[in-house]
Amino acid sequence: MKTLARGQDKAEILGRLAQVRPESVRGWGRMSAHQMVCHLADAFRMALGQKVVRPAHGPFQRTLLKWVVLYVPLAWPAGIRTSPEVDQEGGGTLPVEFGADVAQVEMLLQRMTTPSRSLAGQPHPFFGPMSDAAWLRWGYLHTDHHLRQFGA
Repeated sequence: MKTLARGQDKAEILGRLAQVRPESVRGWGRMSAHQMVCHLADAFRMALGQKVVRPAHGPFQRTLLKWVVLYVPLAWPAGIRTSPEVDQEGGGTLPVEFGADVAQVEMLLQRMTTPSRSLAGQPHPFFGPMSDAAWLRWGYLHTDHHLRQFGA
């Protein structure tokens, strides 16, 4: 199972992120490549507790759906709706300069994977409080999903 906790999986994600260009064409969804980069940064900020996202979860999402999303070895499908606070057409961070925004994602990913940090207990809007291991698995899957969206 791939996770940002493993150095080689983290390096894979960073290498794929470096392949994304402002003109990269999406395979699905509404975001541009630049908006996707800012969305990833907002999602990492959420995981780190730097961006507050309203909960929209119930018992089903916190248990069965969470387990399926994190541990069943299937690629996430296209068309999953996100929370308004990390939606680039809603309350998400607006794109400014592509290179600087990519560097911000890289920095946040590094911060998220630093051994001295603790993500444990930080709530996900759909899955509720998650462990470090769950957050790092989610971080890999979420980033992979959006990199696949842009062919990276």
